[in-house]
Amino acid sequence: MTIIVHHLNNSRSQRILWLLEELGEPYEVRRYERDARTMRAPASLRAVHPLGRSPVVEVDGHALIETGAIMEHLVARAGGRFGPPVDAEGAIRYRQYMHYAEGSMMPPLLALLIIGKLGLLGRPARAPVQKMLDDHLDWLESELATRPCFAGDSFTAADMMMSFPLEASRARGGLNESRPHLLRWLNDMHARPAYQAALRTGGAYAYA
Repeated sequence: MTIIVHHLNNSRSQRILWLLEELGEPYEVRRYERDARTMRAPASLRAVHPLGRSPVVEVDGHALIETGAIMEHLVARAGGRFGPPVDAEGAIRYRQYMHYAEGSMMPPLLALLIIGKLGLLGRPARAPVQKMLDDHLDWLESELATRPCFAGDSFTAADMMMSFPLEASRARGGLNESRPHLLRWLNDMHARPAYQAALRTGGAYAYA
């Protein structure tokens, strides 16, 4: 059965396309465009899942939501390819980053996005939220100073999960040349043939 990815432009669903390209799995993309004013997903996504958010993936008779959960399902379905390393520390790091990407990294990025839309009203909150994000970026920079990928020496789904918050940090969160290990990692991710293939399939993506 072909996997169907309900894909919203400039969203977390780009990571699912990337994983499927890495796995070599056949899939179908159904595209949705954000509202140009509100940047919200169209109401038509609610016909797929009541929350109306992306990604939604139809696979093996189920409509799955949540990027990390979808990735874990697809990795397990593929026999563990791009899953946790065999060593205990690598496996712990893998699970940590699979959840950290959305649970810890995305909240300050979302807060910065909202603050930016508030204009003068949001200005007092910008510095403390940026400091919160900088703490994350500093820690991640130190992590990648000692290994090429987030879980260890090998590329895994944890790297794919971490791509979206770090791409968003590069675009609007202050990630720049002062953190060379993170930029090296981002360049390595963007250079992967499967990443490039996913961009061609998914269409315009502001964070690449």
